[in-house]
Amino acid sequence: MWVLIGVGVVLVGFALRMNPLLVVAVATGATGWTAGLSPFELIAAFGKAFKDTREVSAIWIVLALIGVLEREGLQARARQLIESMRGATAGRVLMTYFPVRMITSALGLTALGGHAQMVRPLVAPMTEAAAKRSVGATRDDEVCEAVREDARAHAAAADNIGLFFGEDIFIAIGSILLMRGFLAQYGIDVEPLQLSVWAIPTAILALLIHGFRLWRLDRRLARMQQQAGEGK
Repeated sequence: MWVLIGVGVVLVGFALRMNPLLVVAVATGATGWTAGLSPFELIAAFGKAFKDTREVSAIWIVLALIGVLEREGLQARARQLIESMRGATAGRVLMTYFPVRMITSALGLTALGGHAQMVRPLVAPMTEAAAKRSVGATRDDEVCEAVREDARAHAAAADNIGLFFGEDIFIAIGSILLMRGFLAQYGIDVEPLQLSVWAIPTAILALLIHGFRLWRLDRRLARMQQQAGEGK
């Protein structure tokens, strides 16, 4: 069980808000040391992992593209689109994105969304614009900072929850294969499809529960608008 010491290192490091790269490196080293790997074997394992996952560096190309689009006004266009839609609210915007994120994740298309690709350049600005209109503000500097942060947090949460509960339905995702391998070590033979099927009720509950939270978000913003009107 000492090989699980890396999990504790990660928890402590993240709780202390230390550099994530340093925390992961130390956790990996601690796990390798308790597993009996020599320093040379540990370095070789690091090198092999980097070589096997070098395609991850392709994300930098996507980030550069998103940066260019933002410089050309992508976020401004997203806000203008929402402002032109009368019935759009923060909750409705996210309730449109949230199921799509969950369904595409269930199909294994996890890269179609994400914080860098979708939330920051599109979903968050659209949610902020809808929240801004819901509280009745006319200029950006009149929007309460708490409302802005709340809208951004809900945008990020919609992506996280949709991905987390949707991807387990896809039979070839890493979490399904990990659970199957863990159970196989103890003689429990479970097919990936069985695990995927049992993930569907959980995903449906997550959809309903978070949908209710988004409904409450709209109600809260509407009350703020009402209170602002009464204050005037």
